[in-house]
Amino acid sequence: MIRKENLLRRKLSVVANSTGYWAAPTDMINGKKLNGIHVGKMISSTDACMLGKFVEERFVYRQTFVIRSYEIGPDKTATMETLMNLLQETALNHVSSSGLAGNGFGATREMSLRKLIWVVTRIHIQVEKYSSWGDVVEIDTWVDAAGKNGMRRDWIIRDCNTQKIITRATSTWVIMNRETRRLSQNHNEKIDKLTDETAGRIRSGLAVSLKFEFINTLDDAKMERHGCQLHVNNVKYIGWILESVPVDVLEHYNLTSMTLEYRRECRQSDLLESLTSMKAKVSEESSNKSRDLLSTHLLRMDDDKAEIIRARSEWQSKTTTLEVI
Repeated sequence: MIRKENLLRRKLSVVANSTGYWAAPTDMINGKKLNGIHVGKMISSTDACMLGKFVEERFVYRQTFVIRSYEIGPDKTATMETLMNLLQETALNHVSSSGLAGNGFGATREMSLRKLIWVVTRIHIQVEKYSSWGDVVEIDTWVDAAGKNGMRRDWIIRDCNTQKIITRATSTWVIMNRETRRLSQNHNEKIDKLTDETAGRIRSGLAVSLKFEFINTLDDAKMERHGCQLHVNNVKYIGWILESVPVDVLEHYNLTSMTLEYRRECRQSDLLESLTSMKAKVSEESSNKSRDLLSTHLLRMDDDKAEIIRARSEWQSKTTTLEVI
């Protein structure tokens, strides 16, 4: 027969673990063994959750992640949406760990007071290798000014074991008033708090080119419709875009590069159309029967056809190459 007090102690230990605190064994009371010897202390719940750190003289923020089972696709490797979510998480933790975070989603205290928020206008990501379930990846991120009224954020993802760069990404952001939904001008002082001119010393060679070309028309495009919900995460749009990609492409090709230009936001109950146009990628070096592909994507309103996002992607045949860690 199990004594009630022993059962209660075990339950309390489990609860303590779930909140990020150091859990005492059942033979301890108030952090001490029954013989009076002190052994350890509580671990901060913040430290348990925020595992990132600043490196390169605090110009770069670094965080590690394990690829979870719910973050992989049918081939047991991380999906593009997973990578984009990890990039976003690292960026937000960077702002939070810098001590500048207000009560907004990645906004500084000054921005929160002025009812300002960050909105992304462009993202470009290039994937060299996809990590598998259980792999550990290391993500570095840093920021810099982009033009007069924008901010640029870059990332690199490394395989934690080999330290080889497997993904590069870059993005451009502007500040918008969350009530008027209009872009804010002359906010250099806000950007200066997140950037430093001398950071260029360690950024050389890491950034990905933002060169982006669109196809004007989408011939023979596949189309899907989606209902838009309130507070759409920018990564959610990627899933909607990929739903209009032909199934055989998703099965036999890896998505190696993606560039997105965000034109406007969608609102609650909006109905969206997702269109994708595919074509073969012409390459003088390629002699494979199964050539690589290029795709152009358009996410637009169903009623007035106003553009939400335009995107361009590159696909590589799984039989020729993209290496999986």
